[in-house]
Amino acid sequence: MSEIQELIRRAQAGDTEASETLVKENAGLIWSVARRFIGRGTESDDLYQLGCLGFLKAVEGFDLNYGTQFSTYAVPKIAGEIRRFLRDDGAVKVSRGLKEQAMAIKVARNHLISAIGREPTIQEISRQTGFSPEEIALAENATAATESIQRESGDEGFSLENILTDTESEDKMVERIALTQAIAKLPERESLVIKLRYFHGLTQERVAKVLHVSQVQVSRIEKKALANLRELLS
Repeated sequence: MSEIQELIRRAQAGDTEASETLVKENAGLIWSVARRFIGRGTESDDLYQLGCLGFLKAVEGFDLNYGTQFSTYAVPKIAGEIRRFLRDDGAVKVSRGLKEQAMAIKVARNHLISAIGREPTIQEISRQTGFSPEEIALAENATAATESIQRESGDEGFSLENILTDTESEDKMVERIALTQAIAKLPERESLVIKLRYFHGLTQERVAKVLHVSQVQVSRIEKKALANLRELLS
């Protein structure tokens, strides 16, 4: 097994030092891809960071038995991560601070997985990073595509689209000031559940961990919030 293959094997096992070494040793490759996208409204340093994310995804997904060079596999992953951001950035602006938080959380998560041999809890990541559970939940989902407002939730098939109307397009509904104002009028916990579930894509289980309640309680809060939204929008 070559040196780079050994580093990839260690990185896939949760060794953050191996991941960092791979990024440093392949900085030239990452930059060569990132430079292709300069001039499209995103700073070069941000393009490089996005390239690093794509590179790390390539490390995670590379099959050591695949029989091809890692760089051949990594280049489209790096470019794809940057293209995805440039495609989605017009709709969802993510601050540099949130990106940095998300990266710090990812590193902490990998470190904890390596140290304790399991997926860490939100509270463990919070202690490791100093971020609150709410900050972790939002930062982890800020750079991902937001969940559709049309997604049904629960056994009764609730969706924000059904609360409003069956005929309006998703984009128009998201833009409606009435919906934003209605959510803002909800009690704090109900508003947070709606935002985490429908706009940040968290499962009920993840929301339960953030709020330190059971998944059943989250389901009840969500249904109550949706019922309140119906009243506010009627």
